[in-house]
Amino acid sequence: MNQPIIEIRDLKRCFGKKVVLDGVSLTIPTGGVFGLLGGNGAGKTTVLRHTLGLLAAQSGSVRVFGLDPVADPVRTLGRIGYLSENRELPEWMRIHQLISYSQAFYPNWDPDYAESLRNMFELDPKAYVRALSRGQRARAGLLVALAHRPDLLVLDEPSSGLDPVVRRDILGAIIRTIADEGRTVLFSSHLLDEVERVADRIAILHHGRIQLCVPMDQILSSHRRVRIRLSSAVSRFPTEGIWIHCEGSGHDWSVVAEGEMHDIQTEVSRLQAEILTVEPMNLDDIFVARTAGKPLTAEVRS
Repeated sequence: MNQPIIEIRDLKRCFGKKVVLDGVSLTIPTGGVFGLLGGNGAGKTTVLRHTLGLLAAQSGSVRVFGLDPVADPVRTLGRIGYLSENRELPEWMRIHQLISYSQAFYPNWDPDYAESLRNMFELDPKAYVRALSRGQRARAGLLVALAHRPDLLVLDEPSSGLDPVVRRDILGAIIRTIADEGRTVLFSSHLLDEVERVADRIAILHHGRIQLCVPMDQILSSHRRVRIRLSSAVSRFPTEGIWIHCEGSGHDWSVVAEGEMHDIQTEVSRLQAEILTVEPMNLDDIFVARTAGKPLTAEVRS
């Protein structure tokens, strides 16, 4: 059995008095596309920066390729491609200089692949980085991250600044190609339709904790939106069972359930209710339901 490419154990990180990561544990298998989801401030970028050795663990441990990326950066960073959300590139360089400069850091740099990416991304080799649009800058950063054919590609909001055509036809194709070659992609994105399309496995990070880490097909098949009618009106929805989010009042409620249909039917029978409709959910709906911050015990709107 292959060693996981990333193993994070009980990772904690505070910036001043603010707790950003609160005991995060995460195992990412070798091969495939792993999506890290979370709202603004959830800690996604902080997790990525730990995997790159840019931050040392205050508590807990981080291993990439079985190594500590802080203690052994040479043997880890050379095997990682990274595209940051901020597209941090040398402003004074031209594209051809950026390619030559980046090549010096990676023994496995593939010049032919770099050139094919440059053509695919329609980057003028004589253009200055400072003159690039946000989308062109993202393409240039992606080129640098990909051209040495890394074992692990880390992408922080990779689609930021990319138009829909590039997102779907180029980024998606590149991610899938890397995964099909047996390499690994770890990326964070707020575009959940994109994550749903390309990820094999996801983790939801909420309030500094991993709330859920499952294969993509499992999360989609196990969550349903159920409209039910209770026999007796209530002001609070019962908290027992498989319900993770609810809206409604009185007799009629719309609830999100995590479980198989027989589990839902069992819970509805226990509540002496009837099922009106059952609908599948996409990743965006599931994410909102799980991170809405409204506990089931709270008063719900009428």
